[in-house]
Amino acid sequence: MKTDFHFSKDIEMAFKNDPPGQWLSTLPPGCLRLSSGYPAPALVPSEKIKLAVARLLDEERDLPLHYLGSPRVPQLKEFLRQRMAQRGVAASDSELIVTSGACQAIDLIARVILDDEAVVAVESPTYMEALEIFQNYTEHYLAIPIDENGLQTELLADMLADRKEKGQPLPRLLYTIPTYQNPTGTTLSPERRKHVLALAEQYDFLILEDDAYGELGFYDSPSLLKALDTNNRVMYVGSLSKVVAPGMRIGWVVADSRIIDPLNWFKKDLSHPFDQATMASFLETTDFDEHLKFLTNAYESKCATMLSALEEFLPPAVSWFVPKGGYFVWVKIPGVDTSKLLPEALAAGVSFVPGKYFFLNQQDGLEYLRLSFSYANEEEIVKGVELLGQVAGVNIPAAEDKE
Repeated sequence: MKTDFHFSKDIEMAFKNDPPGQWLSTLPPGCLRLSSGYPAPALVPSEKIKLAVARLLDEERDLPLHYLGSPRVPQLKEFLRQRMAQRGVAASDSELIVTSGACQAIDLIARVILDDEAVVAVESPTYMEALEIFQNYTEHYLAIPIDENGLQTELLADMLADRKEKGQPLPRLLYTIPTYQNPTGTTLSPERRKHVLALAEQYDFLILEDDAYGELGFYDSPSLLKALDTNNRVMYVGSLSKVVAPGMRIGWVVADSRIIDPLNWFKKDLSHPFDQATMASFLETTDFDEHLKFLTNAYESKCATMLSALEEFLPPAVSWFVPKGGYFVWVKIPGVDTSKLLPEALAAGVSFVPGKYFFLNQQDGLEYLRLSFSYANEEEIVKGVELLGQVAGVNIPAAEDKE
């Protein structure tokens, strides 16, 4: 097992010279945050959480503040099991572990499954934090492009067949965000969901399904990969960060008990009993389906506002995917390095995340950027997109602008 921390050369140099989080903490005053991939303050149920904490301490006094924690902690796990059952996944107590957010879940899985020789297949682009985690365990990757229907499983099949024919190592793990993906907002089609499961069986790899945004669909959400999985190939990672509060750090894994057991061995954080008890207390008095309906209505309206503003203010050469849920819109500005566009945008008063940070090979992402509609209000979204359109319009090469 590998314990030293390292990046491949291109990622190491890019992050060393231009860390993606650095400018996020130094945004100019009044900057419109179309970069922020977290809930708007008005959508975080802070008052209900405050009442949940008060009720918890009134009823249990010091118990939630000790290592052994509150009797409510098991209630949280039971809530998650019931929620998974509603979504088509039956999980026993030994098949579910509660984690400190999705990032800890991904890291634990990587620690158990990967080593120096392991090959990891990832979507291209994908969640930047997951790339950082995997870089800590292996340097061997297979990057599969995304289109408007998510991971291009036909290309994955071709890559796998080619590697097998040449005697090259096959992936041990596929990491995917199949529903309302970060950063593209795309959703894997039903046909491709079945195809990727068939490929996992044919080529003997595991799938890590990251479902951080899966309950934020504007329409009917597709079946979970885990719900379609009949051979225990899928390790499901869920999170309450995007639907309750990111700072509470509640995530979980559903997988075969033979995987959950070693995750428990490596999980040495004492399980954050106060956070888990607080979340359980909050959920006791919350109609979770109504809560999700409130969120998805808000995000659908924000998304529609952003898409309308993109149509109105972005030059004709610019294109984007239309999400069916989640937080993000993925934008392509042809002929423009968006990381170099960013300082101009910040000076104009709007922020975004340059696309290169979501790729293993950052040269693949130079023309892309991620916009988030989750944080800003609708007026800010329109103004931010208008400012972005002004900055982009003067940077697109003339030949591209005529398309």
